[in-house]
Amino acid sequence: MIVFQSVSRKFNGHATALEDVNFEIDPGEFVSLAGRSGAGKSTIIKLLIGEDRPSRGRVFFGQYEVNKLRDNELPAFRRHIGVVFQDFRLLPTKNAYENVAFALEVSGRPQREIAELVPQVLDMVGLGDKTNNFPHELSGGEQQRVAIARAMIHRPEVIIADEPTGNLDPFHTAEIIKLLEKINQLGTTVLLATHDKEVINNLERRVITLDRGHIIRDEKKGKYILV
Repeated sequence: MIVFQSVSRKFNGHATALEDVNFEIDPGEFVSLAGRSGAGKSTIIKLLIGEDRPSRGRVFFGQYEVNKLRDNELPAFRRHIGVVFQDFRLLPTKNAYENVAFALEVSGRPQREIAELVPQVLDMVGLGDKTNNFPHELSGGEQQRVAIARAMIHRPEVIIADEPTGNLDPFHTAEIIKLLEKINQLGTTVLLATHDKEVINNLERRVITLDRGHIIRDEKKGKYILV
């Protein structure tokens, strides 16, 4: 489903974010990208969603060669991918229902369809009773659940979670990871970027470890190991 072929990304001709990165992710996998801040995790995500382009190499997502997509092709392509961020990125003047519905409204979906889909996805993330709550009325874990619901609303093939537990306490961290595992069990591929050692070690899933732009380890049942 996802292929990086000899991908490098340099800035200003000399600063290297990624160097000759190669990996494949199959449909239905749960993969953690591990590494310290600045290791290259966020660069991989930006290349995968077409927010950035490689200096060299090729990035594939299904039938798409992402690095060759034109700007006007990116919005439709990105509906295949749901992205969850560390800082939630919810609209403060909209309640939970409206935050999720907004993702459908901007893509022109009819109100009848929105009214059917939004409650379903909020139920899936355990927030069926919080549809009318605004972000400031929700805990950090609940806000991240709304963000995950928003990412899932287009029924994407892949969920990318970029440090999704970075602002959460251990209890809410465990809840969010369990939710991502549930989403994966339903058939969605999950790519989790994190430097949380405990999260990675408890998952016992595939781990791709990055260090200064290089893949230094790729293990099916990996641990957080940095030398």
